Amino acid sequence: MKKSAIIGLITIAICVCFLVSLNADTSSYSNFTEAAKDSREFHVMGYWEKSKGTHYDPQKDANHFSFFMKDQNGMVNKVVYKGTKPQDFERSEKLVLIGEMKAGTFYASKILMKCPSKYNNDLVEVKQDGKVEKYN
Repeated sequence: MKKSAIIGLITIAICVCFLVSLNADTSSYSNFTEAAKDSREFHVMGYWEKSKGTHYDPQKDANHFSFFMKDQNGMVNKVVYKGTKPQDFERSEKLVLIGEMKAGTFYASKILMKCPSKYNNDLVEVKQDGKVEKYN
């Protein structure tokens, strides 16, 4: 085997390893404890803590919605979403928040909701302008 072929194979192997390492933790869900340790964006799955209610006053600020969510480990944390309150938020079964933790509060850039339905158990994505789209 020629030297150039060996060098080419080694280069390809290094590139593949690099690409796999970049994609290693993008598909997993975290919790609030992990999100507090790092300033990067996390996906946190959990349930709306109904007993603590929500705060949304469209007269004062239509782009500020806050609530409390319990993650999969049982930790309850305040969540702030800079957008309109998602339609049918109260009916959602499960939430996936995409965002980052700052000073003990989770700031969500996206809210994905799994709404209970007899025929459709898909996640929906709530955009910051209030539009709801199916999440693929």
